[in-house]
Amino acid sequence: MTIFHKIIRREIPADIVYEDEHLIAFRDIGPQAPVHVLFVPKQDYATLNDVPEDAPEIIGRLALAAARYAKAQGFDKDGYRIVMNCNEHGGQTVYQIHLHLLAGAPLGRFGTPA
Repeated sequence: MTIFHKIIRREIPADIVYEDEHLIAFRDIGPQAPVHVLFVPKQDYATLNDVPEDAPEIIGRLALAAARYAKAQGFDKDGYRIVMNCNEHGGQTVYQIHLHLLAGAPLGRFGTPA
C-alpha cells in the first residue's frame, strides 16, 4: 500500500482539489511549481507499464481531469505541463500511477538527465 492508497482511503490527510468515482486529485506536498497537483486513479496499477492496453480510458481520464482543472483555475491559457513518471530512471517514487499537473510559472525545458 502506498501513501496514495492511504489518501484515497482517507487514512491520511491531503489537500484534495478534485474527486470523482474514477480518480482523486490533490496538491503535491513537495511542489515543483506554484501549482503542482497529482491526479491518481482509484484503480491499483503500480506503473504505467501495468495499465492494460485495453483500458486507455484510465490515462485519458487523468489527462482530461487535469485539463478541466487547469481551465477551472484559469491557467489553461498561460499553459501547464502534465507528466507521468515510470519506474526509477523515469523518476517515479510512489508506485501507484499518477499524473503531475504543473503550472503557475514559466516551466522551461525539461528532460535533460541529471
